[in-house]
Amino acid sequence: MFGIGFGELVVIVFLAVLVFGPDRLPELAKQAGQFVRKLRGFANNARDELRAELGPEYADLELRDLDPRTIVRKHIAEVLAEDDPVVEARSKGRPLATGELPPYDRDAT
Repeated sequence: MFGIGFGELVVIVFLAVLVFGPDRLPELAKQAGQFVRKLRGFANNARDELRAELGPEYADLELRDLDPRTIVRKHIAEVLAEDDPVVEARSKGRPLATGELPPYDRDAT
């Protein structure tokens, strides 16, 4: 959760109780929950509007898909999933016998 461990979370809760007091803390937690709900609603509305504007070909668009790291991973996975004709050609040969050396091309090295 945001890179915060259990120990840090305990310290934050303890400081919140000290600063705001045990009487106001439930009301502040309720307000924080309402804020998170509103923020999530805004994000969902923005995503839905973006999907509507882009059209039906982007109906499965997720906001995480716009992250450059995700885009690169997706394209790398697609390339790795494609059939590589060089690998297929090499794999059609016979297996090496025990102790047999693989072919070596001096001109290629």
